[in-house]
Amino acid sequence: MTHHDHHTHPGHAHEHGSDCGHLEVRHDDHVDYLHDGHLHHPHDDHVDEHVLPVSEELPADCTPEHDCAEFDAEHVHGPGCGHEPVPHDDHTDYLVGGHLHHPHGDHCDHHGELVLR
Repeated sequence: MTHHDHHTHPGHAHEHGSDCGHLEVRHDDHVDYLHDGHLHHPHDDHVDEHVLPVSEELPADCTPEHDCAEFDAEHVHGPGCGHEPVPHDDHTDYLVGGHLHHPHGDHCDHHGELVLR
């Protein structure tokens, strides 16, 4: 699902903008707002749901050599882990220090650097 698929977030009362408190993520030619594990894009009178596509900049490759040493051995990315979830293609990554971590077996894959605004 890319921004061209035009999936909407129903009943979204929060107004996104540069001072709304949510991370601004560059996505193609626009800005989305990272909000509760969703990428929201204000569009006319509603909010679209966006997903980051797999690309050269945001791959979905397995990278077992990626060093997650900043975490203790017990840290597992998932709901409530303390890192912002980010929709990426058909899975969820976690934003850590500006880049996307994807839990995969006994390691984390590096799925690219986000451009935050």
